[in-house]
Amino acid sequence: MAKTGRPPVISTGEYAALREVVRDNPQATLPELALVWGERMGRNAPSTVTLRAALKAAGLQRTRPKQQLARANPQQPGTRYGYTALHRPSSDSGMALALTDAEWALAQDLFEPEPGARGRPATYSRRSVVEACCYVLRTGSSWRNLPTQIYPPWQSVQKAFVRWARQGKFEALHERLRQQWRQRVERAEQPSEAVIDSQSNRGCPQGGTLGFDAGKKVQGRKRHLVVDTLGLLLAVVVTSAAVPDRAAAGQAVAQACARTGGSLKVLWADSAYAGQCAQEIEKVHRVQVQIVRNSGRHRWDDAQQSLWSEEQPVAMPKKRWVVERTHAWLERNRRLVMHHDRKPFYAQAWVWLAQARMLLGRLK
Repeated sequence: MAKTGRPPVISTGEYAALREVVRDNPQATLPELALVWGERMGRNAPSTVTLRAALKAAGLQRTRPKQQLARANPQQPGTRYGYTALHRPSSDSGMALALTDAEWALAQDLFEPEPGARGRPATYSRRSVVEACCYVLRTGSSWRNLPTQIYPPWQSVQKAFVRWARQGKFEALHERLRQQWRQRVERAEQPSEAVIDSQSNRGCPQGGTLGFDAGKKVQGRKRHLVVDTLGLLLAVVVTSAAVPDRAAAGQAVAQACARTGGSLKVLWADSAYAGQCAQEIEKVHRVQVQIVRNSGRHRWDDAQQSLWSEEQPVAMPKKRWVVERTHAWLERNRRLVMHHDRKPFYAQAWVWLAQARMLLGRLK
C-alpha cells in the first residue's frame, strides 16, 4: 500500500542543496538558515521546526570547535608601546595636558572668533578654555575643582563647553582631524567599511537618562559607536542602558551615512545586530551588514560524512575588534568611565572631544 500524506517541505532529493547552504553558512542560526534556504530555492522560508528535522535527517548537527590560540599579527620584535616624554613635552603652564603650539594651530580657527566679529572681547583666551575642558575630560574632575591658578573660572569653562557642544565644535574638529589622519596613512577621505558596537557604563546618582542593562548588569547608559577600519569615530549615540543594541543601530548608522556622504558599503557587527536589525539596515541605508560571530561558537557539521576539509583555527577578523579598541581608547579618559552629565547630548560631546584630543596628539 502506497504511503499517503502531506509531502515533506524539504524532500530527500534536496538534501544536497541543503548541505551547500550549511557549508556556505557554517555558523548561522536556524532562522538565518531558513531565510537563506528560502532565497536559494525561490520559495517561502520553512519553519525552524521543519528545518531542524530536515537537518537531522541529513546528518547535520551543531558542534563546538576546540579552542586554540591563534594570532593573526604577532607583535614585531623590538616594538615598544607606552607613554614616553616625547608624547607630551613640557609647556608654559606646567600641565601635562596643555596643548602645544602645533596642536592648537590645528584647532584654533574653530574656537577663535572670526576677524571683525562684533561683541565683547573674550576675557579669557580660547586656548586656556579648551585646555580646561581637556583637563576635566582626562582627569574626571568636576567643574568646581578646576585649578584656579592655571585655568579660567569654572563657570566660564562650563558655559563655553555647553555652547561649543551645541554648536558642534568638537564634532567638527574631529571630522577635520579624521580626514587629515586618513590622508596621512594613505586612505580615502571617506571610508567604505565601518564597524558598530556598544558599551554600557555606569551612571552617577545625580539622575538623567539612565536604565539597567540586564545582560551586563550595569545601571547607567549605553554608548553606541560606529567607527571606520582605523578605529576613528563616524557616529556616537548615547542612550539609556536599557535600550537594546538593535534599537539604536538605525540611528547610529544613519548618522554615519550622513557624515560619510553615502560612501559606506559594508558594516561589520556582532551577533546582537543579526536578523531583522541587519535586514532593516540593508533595506533603509543600502549598507551590507556582515555579522562576525565568535570563532568558538557552535558550527554545523556532518557526523557521518565530512562536508569540507577541516579548517585551521583562525583569529577573529581584525575589523571586528577595531571598535573594541576604540572603546578602550575612550576609557583612558576618566570622565568617560562614568556618566556625570544629566543629558546624553553632552555625553556625546565628551566622546567627540576625547577622539579629537587623541588625533591632535597624532597630527601635531
